[in-house]
This record gives sequence, structure tokens and C-alpha cells, in this order.
Amino acid sequence: MSEKNNKMSVMQLTFLTAINMMGSGIIMLPTKLAEVGTISIVSWLVTATGSMALAYAFAKCGMFSKKSGGMGGYAEHSFGKAGNFMANYTYGISLVIANTAIAISAVGYGAELFGVTLSPFTVSLWTIFTLWLATVLNFGGARITGQISSFTILGVIIPVVILSIFGWFWFDSSLYIASWNPHDYPQFEAISMSISMTLWAFLGLESACANTDAVDNPEKNIPIAVLGGTLGAGVIYILSTNVMAGIVPNAIMAESTAPFGLVFAAMFNDTIGKIVMGLMVMSCFGSLLGWQFTIAQVFKSSAVEGYFPKLFSKVTKADVPLTAMLIITAVQTGLALSTMSPSLNKQFNILVDLAVVTNIIPYLLSMASVSVIQETAGVPLGKSRWVNFVAFVGSVYSLYALYACGFTAMMYGAMITFAGWTLYGFVSKRFDLISSVTDRHI
Repeated sequence: MSEKNNKMSVMQLTFLTAINMMGSGIIMLPTKLAEVGTISIVSWLVTATGSMALAYAFAKCGMFSKKSGGMGGYAEHSFGKAGNFMANYTYGISLVIANTAIAISAVGYGAELFGVTLSPFTVSLWTIFTLWLATVLNFGGARITGQISSFTILGVIIPVVILSIFGWFWFDSSLYIASWNPHDYPQFEAISMSISMTLWAFLGLESACANTDAVDNPEKNIPIAVLGGTLGAGVIYILSTNVMAGIVPNAIMAESTAPFGLVFAAMFNDTIGKIVMGLMVMSCFGSLLGWQFTIAQVFKSSAVEGYFPKLFSKVTKADVPLTAMLIITAVQTGLALSTMSPSLNKQFNILVDLAVVTNIIPYLLSMASVSVIQETAGVPLGKSRWVNFVAFVGSVYSLYALYACGFTAMMYGAMITFAGWTLYGFVSKRFDLISSVTDRHI
């Protein structure tokens, strides 16, 4: 079989991109959006536009960047080794926080599935157990993790697609209209309140450009796949969450810890609702399993590059960064306890806002480097101007998303980021020494 026949078509890559973004990010979204009202559809439109700008710029970064290491490599073009470190550091921290939120989602659906009421402390304990279980199951290596994750993702995709297509038979427009802005928030405030949650659903779009070598004619097809995948995921997100708002009353949805199960129970019966809850728990745990392994790999690769302590680079015979996994899960244990809140939804929201804030830092660093990346690659000025403009739009949206996350999340995110500069001080000398040796040879 020829090398060309081994590569993906643009349609296959588009589908893969959409699937990678959907994951488990959507399963608690309807509850958060119900706290604002159906006016949150405007937030979806704003986020879909901003996410498409980010995704397109990332696709161009992946095609033209001369440095490896994903967003860290992109940032290095403009900000040097310090930018590389900060992108990897904040991205790693974001994933640590985000996985704790995913574990809480699994616990929420599990509690509804088995009909139990959990206290805040019990929620934290079950979240910790879920995190450690996912970590232990990763000890077998990437192959086993990949097989489980690729199957369990169907648990969220199937219900969401069914709801997007067939849920309209149960849709009540009067219920939807009554839920538009039930708390009478000012319009700008209402839209901003749900921006962080809608962006949360799109996190992972930066990974879409990792398949440059796996598709024919990448310069043309990668941007098509990235934009198509992001748009496709956005359409499914908007359709599914908005049709739900016309099936279940807003006040009931806002209190639910398993909104998709609640809606399917209203559409059919409690048994179907329980099945959907089970599928969501399966999907959530599978996503958690894959992301726990991914976080450890991010910390491992950063340790190999000299950014993080060497102990993160230690691996077992199965090439599993065991030490990194154990340290990361210990930190997540502390997070689960320190963010304990009166309600599971509130604890989830705190973690999501903080995860989004820390994830936006490498987004901003990458967008700021787009111009230099293209100039270094020799991209003609006529072509680069459009991409630079799109990257600027992505940066403006990212700054708005930071504001929308709220001052508390921004404050803690800023503290985490400033701590990163302190930590970089401990490793910066080795890069200065490397630069000095290089300059002497030149």
C-alpha cells in the first residue's frame, strides 16, 4: 500500500478533530448554562467564532513552526525559552485542574445513576477515588489506555447526537422562551457568565494541528479539517444544549448533576435516563483515563527538555511516567479537598474557571508568535497578513474569556502564572549557559 493511501482524507481528519474536542467537556454544560438562561446561545456563537479563529491559527502554527513541543514550541519563536517554559507550565497546570473537574462530573452522574445524595466531603472523597483509579489503570501503558478511551467516548457522542437530531420532537418553544433570561441579568453580564463554560467545551482544539503528517496536502487540508471540526463540534454543542432547554424547565435543569440523564428520562422514561447516565459515567471515566496519561506525558516531555524536575521523566519498563502520575494525582487530591463547596455544581464551576484561565495563557503566547513563525518559515506577506489577523481575533477572544471567568479565577490564575516565573528562575541558568556556548561557537 502506498504512503499516500495510508494517510487520512480531509473528511476523516475533520471528524477526528470534532471527536477530540467533544470528549467529556459537554456533559455538565447544560446545568451551568441553565443558571444563566437560554440567552447563553449568544455565548455559544461568540465562543464558536473565537475558537475557530484560535483553531485556524494553531493549524498554521503546526504547519510552519520549526520548533517541536506544541504550544511551548510555538511560544518559543517570540518569547524564547521562557515562553516555552510558561506555555508548558500553564498548560500542564490547566490539565491537572481540568481532570479534577472531569472526575467531579463522573461522580455527579454516578450519584444520580445510583440515586444517592452525597455531602460535599463525600463528593471530594469519591472524586479522589476516581482520580486514583484512573491513575492506577494507566500503569499498563499507552496502548491499553488508548483502546479504552477510544471506546468509551461513544458514551457521550451517541446521546448528544441523538438529542441534537431527534430531541426537537419533544421541544417546547414556550418553555425555551420563558428560560431566556430568568434572573434578569444585564445582557452583557449574562453572556459573559457562560463564556468560560462554552470555551471549556472547546478545550483541546490546539491538538487538532498534531496530525500534519497524517493527511494529504496538509497546507490546504489541515485548516479545512480544523475549521470544519471546530464548527461541527460547535453545531452539535449548540443544538444539544438548546434543545434540552426546551424539554426540561430551567429551574430543574440548573439544579441537576446529571442533565443529560434528566432530559432523556423526560423524553422517554427513567430507565432510558439511567442508561444515558451510565453511558456518560463511562465516557467521563474513559476521558479521564486518557487525559491522566496525557498530563503525565506533558510533564515528562517538559522534564526531558529541562523545564521540570528530572523525577518527572522517570518511566517504567512499559514506558509509563509513573512518578509523574503519582505526583500529579497527589496534587489533584489536594485540589479536590481545597475546592470543596456546598454543591457539586459549584465545585465543578470553580475548577472549570481556573482551568480555562490557565489554559488561555499558552493560547495567548502562541497567538502572539504567529507572525514570527510565518516570517521565519518564509510565508509571503500577502498570505501571512490574513493569518495574523485571525490570530489577533483569537487573542482578543482569549482576553475576553479571561475577563468572563471572573476576578477570583483570574486572581488565582495570575498567582499560578507568577509562580511559574519564579520556578523558571531555578532552571533558566542552564538555557543561558547553552546560549552562551552556542554564541561562542558562532
